[in-house]
Amino acid sequence: YTQHDHINEALDCFERMQNEGLCRDSFTFSCIVKACGRIRNIEKGKKVHEMVIVNEGMLENDNVLGNALVDMYAKCGAIGRARDVFDQLRVRSVIAWTALITGYVQHGPVGEALRCFRQMQKEGVSPNNVTFMCILKACSILGSLEVGEDIDAELRKQGLLQKDVMLGTSLVDMYAKCGALDKAQDVLQRLPTRNVVSWSALIAGYTQHGQGGEALKCFKKMQDDGVSPDVVTYICVL
Repeated sequence: YTQHDHINEALDCFERMQNEGLCRDSFTFSCIVKACGRIRNIEKGKKVHEMVIVNEGMLENDNVLGNALVDMYAKCGAIGRARDVFDQLRVRSVIAWTALITGYVQHGPVGEALRCFRQMQKEGVSPNNVTFMCILKACSILGSLEVGEDIDAELRKQGLLQKDVMLGTSLVDMYAKCGALDKAQDVLQRLPTRNVVSWSALIAGYTQHGQGGEALKCFKKMQDDGVSPDVVTYICVL
């Protein structure tokens, strides 16, 4: 039910399970916490967390459950609670780090996302594609071009742009929003597939930084590339 977004059914099953007096294990709690995160039901999530605390040692011994709690609180905007749970984890995996970083990017303070990223690297935890996308988003918001360039170098080193179009689009968007439009265009040209989102990110960048002529040139190149504009593209072009 949780995996297929039938969240109310998942919560109903959990209630029925409790009413029948069945014992709950860490897997059950992980699923329900994920369900609460999906619908941003922090009150229910807090109650489940309290049940976890009653089961001494459960959180410390189950990394999946800890990750789920960090993610749930982060998605609900309770970033302080997410950090508290994160700090209690015995093993802080890339999943937990990314959930916390995502929370800071979405709910602030965004600068904490960059600090978490640096600490994550110091602890020897390798970022995944989602981590990179979140940090690029943080760079876009903060105008942190230097950090964004470091990420670009790492992506080139690992050859990730050739494997993940969404990651490449995030890099185009970061450069465009930071005003490094030549670099944004260079990244776009290096992508194995250029979709409407990546083209629109570059067009938006030119538009935002007063280079309307370049935006219109990109619009024509986009059409020549066989990519159909969407609403965002049209707004930028207009």
